Amino acid sequence: MDLKPLAEQAKIEIDQIQGLDALDSVSRKYLGKNGLIGVQFSQIKDLSPEEKGRAGQELNSVKILIEEAIKEKTEQLKKTELDKKESQAIDITIPAEEARTGHLHPLTLERRRIEHIFSLMGFEIVEGPELEDEWHNFDALNMPADHPSRDALSIGKTFYLQNGGLVRTQASPVQIRYMEAHKPPFRIIVPARVYRAESTDASHEVQFHQVEGLMVGKDVSTANFKAIFEKFLQEFFGEEMKIRLRPSYFPFTEPSFEIDINCNICGGKGCPACKHSGWVEFTGAGMVHPNVLRNGGIDPKEWQGFAFGASLDRLTMMRHKITDIRLFHGGDPRFLKQF
Repeated sequence: MDLKPLAEQAKIEIDQIQGLDALDSVSRKYLGKNGLIGVQFSQIKDLSPEEKGRAGQELNSVKILIEEAIKEKTEQLKKTELDKKESQAIDITIPAEEARTGHLHPLTLERRRIEHIFSLMGFEIVEGPELEDEWHNFDALNMPADHPSRDALSIGKTFYLQNGGLVRTQASPVQIRYMEAHKPPFRIIVPARVYRAESTDASHEVQFHQVEGLMVGKDVSTANFKAIFEKFLQEFFGEEMKIRLRPSYFPFTEPSFEIDINCNICGGKGCPACKHSGWVEFTGAGMVHPNVLRNGGIDPKEWQGFAFGASLDRLTMMRHKITDIRLFHGGDPRFLKQF
């Protein structure tokens, strides 16, 4: 019985094995119950007594040789697997990469800051619909159809809808809606996204944000407004801010005034940003017009109050010295990740 070819064949196959599953298949092929070695053992019974002894010794030698080859190959493959796993393991001593996380938009951050400041002064935060009707957006604010200020806002500025409605051009309609549903005294601020058909540039956008305020009571005066607004500016900018009131005209307030604040770049000393005047034009305000109170269902003979409107975008630009309003909606991560 020549078992040399069988031994050589087994060794070649075992050497070429690349995985433990394949090695197990080869082991069953040669050493299994019905494997090739087992078949050879079953044929010994047909040999002469003299040949049986010699064949048995040879078969045992080949069986041991294959078993050792499989054992050696098994250890080799296990070591290879272990080395591969170790090479893929995470080295906890390596410094981690900086995690990139999302964060709030700068306008959202400043809006929350403004809401917090006014909340501490007793103001309620109020919101309203972005789709409006002409009554709340214009008529109730003392702006008749032929009024020049209404023309300035509507012609080429207002987005009208096919159903006769419009997209609000200011936050003031929310004040009307609040007055219709609540009795004074009250004090509210209205953060609102508004829309106008503007030509975009560094200081104008089709979509921008306003923060309007309204305070109505028995003895509310301009002095109350000045004190509250100065306190707000001081908290918002983190430094003492001075304001001055200049007479102006708005159809929804009487008297009306423009508000200037001292330039926070030069501290009021004069610089190119404030045209060397020390003051920066900021926003408009005034005592609520009696017609507006009446349209909101409030008796102007019993109640009075002030209203103001400021651009959230402009406040954010001034606080962070941003020069282009379009950066807020450009989606550039290099800009947004600074806040």
